[in-house]
Amino acid sequence: MKRKLTINIGKLFGILLYVLAVNQRRLVIRNLRFCYSEWSDDQIKKLARRVFKNFGITFIEVCQSAFMSWDSLSSRYRVIGEEILINALKANKGILIVTGHLGNWEVAQHYMHNFEKPFSVVATRMKQAWANRLLDHLRSRFGNTVIDKKGGLPNIMQALRRGETVALLIDQSRRKQGIEVTFFGHEATATPAAALLAMRCKSTVLPMFCVRDPDGQLTIHVKPPLETIRTGDLRSDLQTNTQIMMNAVEEMVREYPDQWFWTLKPWKVAYPHLYWDWEERRRQRKKRKKRRAASSKTNSAVTPR
Repeated sequence: MKRKLTINIGKLFGILLYVLAVNQRRLVIRNLRFCYSEWSDDQIKKLARRVFKNFGITFIEVCQSAFMSWDSLSSRYRVIGEEILINALKANKGILIVTGHLGNWEVAQHYMHNFEKPFSVVATRMKQAWANRLLDHLRSRFGNTVIDKKGGLPNIMQALRRGETVALLIDQSRRKQGIEVTFFGHEATATPAAALLAMRCKSTVLPMFCVRDPDGQLTIHVKPPLETIRTGDLRSDLQTNTQIMMNAVEEMVREYPDQWFWTLKPWKVAYPHLYWDWEERRRQRKKRKKRRAASSKTNSAVTPR
C-alpha cells in the first residue's frame, strides 16, 4: 500500500474514532485544555481531531509493518542523529533508550536491526489477546527480544549489564510506584524504572523518538545522551533523573503535540478531579470483578449430591 493511501485510510479511521469513541475524545480534550489553558475551545478541538487522525495513521502503519519486508519497512523512515547512536554502540556498554507514546514508537524499534546487536523492547501486556499476538510478532520478527514489563526488571538489568540495548516507554503514570515530576507545567507522576536502571547499570541513556513529518515520512530522532545524576541520595537522584528524562519527552511532545497519546493520564495522582468519572468507572469495574470472582468461588464450592 502506498504511503499516501495509508495516510488517507489512517486519517479516516482516526476521524471515525473521534466521532464514535466518546469517552476517549472527552479525555483527550480534557487533557489538552489542562495543558493549553490559554487556547480557545476551537483550537483545542482542532488539535484533538489531529491527535485522532495521527493515531489512526499510526494504527494502520503498525498493522502494515507486521507484514512488510525489511527493505519496505526501512524505506518508510529516515534518521536524524544516527552518529550519536553509533558512538554509543562503540562504547560497548549498555544503552537505555527512553521514549514516549509519540508518533510511531512501534515501527522505530526495527531501526535497531541495522546494527546487528542484541536489542530488547520492554512491553506492557494488553488485555486483548489478538493485540498481544500482533504486537509480539511486530516487535520480534527481525530478531528483537520482548521483555514483559511486569516482573521484567531482572531481565532488563541483565541485558544492560551485558552491554545490550533496551528501549523503554517512560511517560505512563504509576499509581503506586510513581515518582513526582513536572510535566507541561503541572505536577505529575512517572515511572522511576528508567532512572533506577541507568543508575544501577551505569548505562548510556539515549532519548529516541519516531515522529511523522508533514509529507507522511517517519523521522527517527536520536538525541544526545542524558546525564545521570548520582549524589548518593537515592530518592533525590531518582526524582532528578526521572525529571531529566521526562523533560526530553516533553520537549518532543511540545514540538509535535498532535502525535502524542493524549489518552494517558500522568496527572491523575496530583489532580484526581480531572479524571473523577474515569476513576469511578474503574472502581465499578473492580467491584464487578470481585463479585464475579466471589460468585465463581461459591459455585465451584457447591458439589452435587
